[in-house]
Amino acid sequence: MTILVTGATGNVGRNVVEQLVTRSADVRALVRDPAKTRFPAGVDVVQGDLLDVDALRGAMSGVSTLFLLNGVVADEFTQALIALNVAREAGIKRIVYLSVIHSDVYVNVPHFAGKFGVERMIEQMGLNATILRPAYFMDNEITIKDVVTGYGIYPMPIGSKGLAMIDARDVGEIAAIELIRREQSATPLPLTRINLVGPDTLTGASAAAIWSDVLGRTIAFPGNDIAAFEQNLRQFMPSWMALDMGLMAERFLTDGMLPDSGDVDRLTTLLGRPLRSYRDYVAQIAG
Repeated sequence: MTILVTGATGNVGRNVVEQLVTRSADVRALVRDPAKTRFPAGVDVVQGDLLDVDALRGAMSGVSTLFLLNGVVADEFTQALIALNVAREAGIKRIVYLSVIHSDVYVNVPHFAGKFGVERMIEQMGLNATILRPAYFMDNEITIKDVVTGYGIYPMPIGSKGLAMIDARDVGEIAAIELIRREQSATPLPLTRINLVGPDTLTGASAAAIWSDVLGRTIAFPGNDIAAFEQNLRQFMPSWMALDMGLMAERFLTDGMLPDSGDVDRLTTLLGRPLRSYRDYVAQIAG
């Protein structure tokens, strides 16, 4: 049978596809522009998006398992609900949904609240799913590398509560493991939630210290100016998205993004290896 991957060209989706192919799965990828894709041989690429109901119906025909990933866009919530309803219509009983950690805590942050709404639909409609709840992606740090190396500051207002950042490659591999587990089960498996976290809990000061060690010079952490952070984001993203990110950063300061007891051990066992560390990721992108 076939596993359909949405969001297949992003950091996580691309890793999911590659990990599934490595495990000899039959993979279909839903993409907006097939001409821009570079998937491994054997991946069935179909054109469409999550608001195109006819394309979704075609993409889900013959699919046994769905990986649902939505980007942070203004209509993310609508996209997810449409995709899940079409999946239910198609008789797909095996789902892995990429949510976000503490979606039930960051209730005023639009993309967190939207994902929690999707989780509620999955639960109340009785859909058989694994809900993956990743913490902050280490991969976001690539966007600040030039600021860190050029100006000697770590600019992300992540506060002092701590974020258990995770590498998108680990997210992709865990998602593939769960997709295969559900795909190969003789009967649909019950709902489960898994927090996806990294092995380290980073604060603004400790992240700057790691950058300092890797670069061999002092990188300062200037503090947590949320207003300035939002204003900077408005230079290269829509105002609604900049506000969304600013609200998320406020919750970093008040709540952090911390793992539950046993999360790291659970993921290490699932992967059969240690989780990738923040230090190793910084060394990789700094190099």
